[in-house]
Amino acid sequence: MIDVRRITKRYGKKVAVDDVTFSVSPGLVTGFVGPNGAGKSTLMRHILGLDAPNSGSVSVNGRAYRDHRAPLHEVGAMLEARAIHPGRSAVGHLLAMAHTHGIPRVRVDEVVDAVGLHEVAHKRVGTFSLGMFQRLGIAAALLGDPATLVLDEPSNGLDPEGILWIRTLLKGLAAEGRTVFVSSHHMSEMAITADHLIVIGRGHVIADTSVEAFVREASSNVVRVRTPDASRLMEALAADGVTVSIDGGLDVLQVAGLSAEQVGQTALANQVLLYELTPEQASLEDAFMRMTRDAVEFQGGATGAEHAEAGAHS
Repeated sequence: MIDVRRITKRYGKKVAVDDVTFSVSPGLVTGFVGPNGAGKSTLMRHILGLDAPNSGSVSVNGRAYRDHRAPLHEVGAMLEARAIHPGRSAVGHLLAMAHTHGIPRVRVDEVVDAVGLHEVAHKRVGTFSLGMFQRLGIAAALLGDPATLVLDEPSNGLDPEGILWIRTLLKGLAAEGRTVFVSSHHMSEMAITADHLIVIGRGHVIADTSVEAFVREASSNVVRVRTPDASRLMEALAADGVTVSIDGGLDVLQVAGLSAEQVGQTALANQVLLYELTPEQASLEDAFMRMTRDAVEFQGGATGAEHAEAGAHS
């Protein structure tokens, strides 16, 4: 379990995160999302003890990261997949990590096979593609068989087969009762992979909820109806607070202000035949854009220097 309590971090005059509190529970894939510059990387670095907060505290499995005697057995992390000496082989890199914790060579071989790097295990990582770096970073995170995983953009650079693999892996780890905390900009993948979301913007938590509840809250109360008797249904639905409009064809209506159940009941009471009755729900990407609209620090047209600064403190 990861427990973040009232973390505030400033870089000079810039407040990167401001009084942030949340918990990441075991048994779930928790997605960590937010616009660039929102504070995601800052908080992930605090979880791993790489930055010290101005105030507040972070614990992983009951204690600060630095207080774990064998942290690789508690927390597996990947914040920057390419942070590996390019002259080392994949096996050499993992062995160097394993020796610091008394992890046997057989475990290195296990994680190499698990991430699909067996054929390139002895090649210098400087020749690796981004996707191969990602797989090696995940192997390193799994090396100590930890109870908690903290992964920053693990699907970057992976092909469709690799994305399916990482999705299956994360869900499997959560199903084993592990804590899985994953940041991503890919909303479509988070919609499939994550069970829970923590959404951050401008250093504040915007939402801490299930994916389903987050999408539902951002969705508009609109129902798509297709019927051969649109005019009669429009008359039957007419009421204060209800808006009915024709959408595309003459047999398709958009009904705002009523649930699908209420529209269906009205149609039944008036013996109106329905071909379709569909509540329109936002995608996770739509919901994310709506919920974070006011939390985007850098709109289109920001300079490269601005983006660089945001990256340094995100």
